[in-house]
Amino acid sequence: MRVLDLFSGIGGFHLGLERAGFEVESYFSEIDKYAIDVYSNNFKNATYVGSVTDVRGADLPRIDAITFGSPCQDFSLAGKRKGIGGDRSSLIGEAIRLISECRPSFFIWENVKGTFSSNDGADFWAIIQAFANIGGYRLEWQLLNTKWFLPQNRERIYLVGYIGDGSRGQIFPIGESVGTNYSSIEEGDTCSCLTSTYYKGVAGGRQHIKVISATSKGYEEAREGDTINLSVPSSKTRRGRVGKGVAQTLDTHCNQAVIGYTRDSKGNVINRSEKDECNTLHSSSGQGGNTDQFIKQGRIRRLTPIECERLQGFPDDWTKYGKEKGLISDSQRYKMCGNAVTVDVVKAVAERIKLVI
Repeated sequence: MRVLDLFSGIGGFHLGLERAGFEVESYFSEIDKYAIDVYSNNFKNATYVGSVTDVRGADLPRIDAITFGSPCQDFSLAGKRKGIGGDRSSLIGEAIRLISECRPSFFIWENVKGTFSSNDGADFWAIIQAFANIGGYRLEWQLLNTKWFLPQNRERIYLVGYIGDGSRGQIFPIGESVGTNYSSIEEGDTCSCLTSTYYKGVAGGRQHIKVISATSKGYEEAREGDTINLSVPSSKTRRGRVGKGVAQTLDTHCNQAVIGYTRDSKGNVINRSEKDECNTLHSSSGQGGNTDQFIKQGRIRRLTPIECERLQGFPDDWTKYGKEKGLISDSQRYKMCGNAVTVDVVKAVAERIKLVI
């Protein structure tokens, strides 16, 4: 199956389709040089076709599917919400143009939850209208969460357009029950994602850190195995910083940390004392404040690039090397993982597409 992979990143759509049983011949479009390098390294036979603004359907072979997670900053609840008129989010128009030019059997679009509410919903319905105007495609969409499959709370819209009337079934809804019950994963399992889960059940209790938050108590409690979001440290209205055994949405700067102490080869905690059992992490501390001190003292640590890859469903070290540039820096690896689509979610969607078309 020939796939035009737009805004391809590190190949989450490609890998998800393969895991669903499709044999993929990929033509990919991306402008980030590191993502291009990682994609080329992992998919040796993929063909790079340049920026989406330069791709023309007439220059491509017959395309069977188009996938795209177009830039979402202008739709994001955390952004300035410029909507479809923003410079980055307007690039979805290029994808719509290529769908019209290539007429694939199906296409998949992924984007942030904020697309639903951007400009009071007008942006989303404008996009739906643009897809409908192409003609001939049945459209279905659903808000899916990565935490149904992997321990990361990441809500994203998945929209599928396909040629057909739906008489053979529907793509959506996909229920939470289709995912992996990651809470049952035991220490040592190869599918375990967060190594912080190895800290559970430590003799003498579990580490306890209070994170200042705009809750009725004025704080949230984080224990070993939980995650903390360190973004916007000076916010006085921020809440929901603690993920109970689940990572919060990965971002491009890796503002996520996990609770746990350094251990020796026998699993014993190093340099732990009774007074460490309860500490307070101030969200207003910022760089150079308590946040850094806690990291240096081993009370919390940032997620590793490999953990970020696992939380997005990629194999270990997927982003470590490029085809041309060799070893990739951690900062670029964090950025690429934060921008990626979750492979396991794509796989679930692609499996339903196989059944329907």
